[in-house]
Amino acid sequence: MHQYKLRVYYEDTDAQGVVYYANYLKFFERARTEFLRTAGYEQKALMESGAVFVVRDLNLALQRPARLDDELIIKTTLIKLGKVTFDFKQEAYRSDMLLCSGDIRCGCIDGKNFTPYSLPQELYSRMKNLL
Repeated sequence: MHQYKLRVYYEDTDAQGVVYYANYLKFFERARTEFLRTAGYEQKALMESGAVFVVRDLNLALQRPARLDDELIIKTTLIKLGKVTFDFKQEAYRSDMLLCSGDIRCGCIDGKNFTPYSLPQELYSRMKNLL
């Protein structure tokens, strides 16, 4: 499991100072990007190789609100890995309180023609070690 810390800023909230629900998707995206860094890859290098990651399906469950200035921990766990697809379980916590959880199903596509594209072998091997 990978952990990513972030602070809730004014721009992340609605008029009541509560995190706007769609921003959890942004938080989760950042955490997945940092997860990839732990596997030894950065988005720019991946794109230069011709591979692009896309979200193909997601399910988000909001439990409790996060608020302005809260420090959150986004926990990311790789739960399934194929040659082209991979799935994550992601959760947002304030201290030990679960605020939001999501099941994020991703895929790898060719950046030029948007067809399925096998994960680069080295990345696949490194991600497999994180299962």
